[in-house]
Amino acid sequence: MMADKNEWGSNLSFIFAMIGSAVGLGNIWRYPYVLYSNGGGAFYIPYIVAILLMGIPFLILEYGVGYDFKSSFAKAVKKIDSKFEYLGWFLPVCVFVIMIYYAAILGWDGIYVILSFFKGWGADPSTFFTASLIQDSKNYMGLFHFLPIIAIAMLAGWIIVWCISHKDLEKGLGRVSKVLVPLLFIIMVLIVGFSLTLPGASIGLSELFNPNWALLFDFKIWMAAFGQIVFSLSLGMSIAFTYASYTKDDTDLITNTLSIVFANSLFENFAALGVFSILGYMSLQSGTPVAELVTQGTGLVFNAYPIVFNVLGQLGYVLGPMFFLTIYLAGLTSILSTIEPLSFSIQNKFGLSRSRTMTILIIIGAFLSMIYATSFGADLLGYVDTFINQIALLFGVVIECIIFAWIFHAEKLIDFLNSRSKTIKIGKWWIIIVKYILPIFILIVWFGGVIEVMATSSVDQTNFTIATAIIVLVATVILTKLPAKSPDWDKSDERV
Repeated sequence: MMADKNEWGSNLSFIFAMIGSAVGLGNIWRYPYVLYSNGGGAFYIPYIVAILLMGIPFLILEYGVGYDFKSSFAKAVKKIDSKFEYLGWFLPVCVFVIMIYYAAILGWDGIYVILSFFKGWGADPSTFFTASLIQDSKNYMGLFHFLPIIAIAMLAGWIIVWCISHKDLEKGLGRVSKVLVPLLFIIMVLIVGFSLTLPGASIGLSELFNPNWALLFDFKIWMAAFGQIVFSLSLGMSIAFTYASYTKDDTDLITNTLSIVFANSLFENFAALGVFSILGYMSLQSGTPVAELVTQGTGLVFNAYPIVFNVLGQLGYVLGPMFFLTIYLAGLTSILSTIEPLSFSIQNKFGLSRSRTMTILIIIGAFLSMIYATSFGADLLGYVDTFINQIALLFGVVIECIIFAWIFHAEKLIDFLNSRSKTIKIGKWWIIIVKYILPIFILIVWFGGVIEVMATSSVDQTNFTIATAIIVLVATVILTKLPAKSPDWDKSDERV
C-alpha cells in the first residue's frame, strides 16, 4: 500500500504546528532558569546573537532543504549522499526517544491537572511528588517497582496522541495545532497577568533582570545561549525539515521562519515573567531569598508551583488547573511533532500508510515508555534526556549542517527562497553563516556538553547512557539496512 500524501491544508497550519513544536516544556521550566543563572538582563545579548546567528539561519536551511525534496528526512539525506543514510535515520530515532520519555512528563502533569482541582498534593508538595507519586528510588533496582497510576496517566496521553496523529495531516495535527497553540498562549497570558499582580512580584522580576555584565566575558553564558536556542527551536531534530516538506508550493519559508522564532521567544520570555513573579511572591511570604527558591525542571513545576497554589487559598483552585493545563498543552504540542520525522521516513521507505505507521509507532512508544512508570523512571529520564540532548542530537546537528550546506550546496536554495520572501532576502551572508560559523559554534557547544556530562556522570548514568546509545544505534542500523518496500524510495524528489 502506498503511503498517504502529507500536506498542510494552509500556511497557517504549518506555522501553528511549528510554533507548537518549538513552544514546549523547556520554555516554561528551562528558559527562566537559564536566563536567571546566566547574567539576567545581560543574557539577552548572547541570546539575541544566538537567534540571529544560528536560530534563523539554520531554520531557513532546514526549511529550504525540506521544501526542496518534499520527502522524509531519511530519504532526502540518502539522495544527497547514500553514505549518510545512517544519519537520516539516526536523528528521527533520537527524536522518537524524546517522545517516549516526554510521555512520562505528560503523564505526571496529567495527574497534576486533576490534583489541582482539590490540591491533592497536600501541605508538602515536594514530598508528595518524590515520595508518593513517582516514589523516586535513586537506585536502578527501582526499575522492578511498577507504578500503575503513572502508567495509566501515560497511556491516556498516548491515546490522545494517537487520536490526533493517525489521521490525515491536516485533519489531525493541522486542525489541532490551530486550536491548541492559540489556547496555550491565551492561558499563559492569563497566568502571567495574574502573577504580575501578586505581592512581591517585583522582587522576583528585579532578581531576574538584574544584569551581571561581567558574565558577558564568560564562555559559559554564550554556550548557554546557543544551547537554549538549539533546544528551544528544536534545531537539527529533523522536525522543521519534515514540517517544511509538507508545505504548499507557494509558501514563504523565510517569513515563516521569522514568525516562528519571534513567537517562540515571546512565549518563553513571557513565561519567565510569570515564573519569577511567583518566585518573588514566594520569597516575600517565606522570607527565603529568590536565589534559594529558583530551580528548573520538575522541581519548579511539581514542587514550587503547588506551594504557591496552597498559599493562594481559593484562587489556587483556579490558577492551579490553568497552569497545569498549560503545561499539558505545551507538552502535547511538542510530543505531537516528535513522531513525525520517523513516521514520514518509514512511510517513504516501506510504503505504509500514515495511519498504520502512526499506530505501530505509538504502540511501540507506549510499550517502551512503561520503563518510566517505575520508581527509577525519573532518574532514568534525566539520564536519557542528557544523552539525547547534549550528546546525540547536537552531534547530529553538526553533521546535518555539513551535509545540507556543503554536500547539498545550500547556494541552490537562495533564488527560490528569495522569490517567495516578503520580508528579508538571503545571500552570501547566509552561506557564510551556515557553512562556516554555524558548524563551528554548534561543535563548540557539543564539546562543552560532552565534557560536562563526562565530569558529572555517576556510574549509573554512564551505564544507562551507554545502553541508550547502543539501542539508538542498533535501531538506526536496522532501519538503514532493511530493504525498501516502496518503489519511490530511490526516486529523487529534488526540485531546485
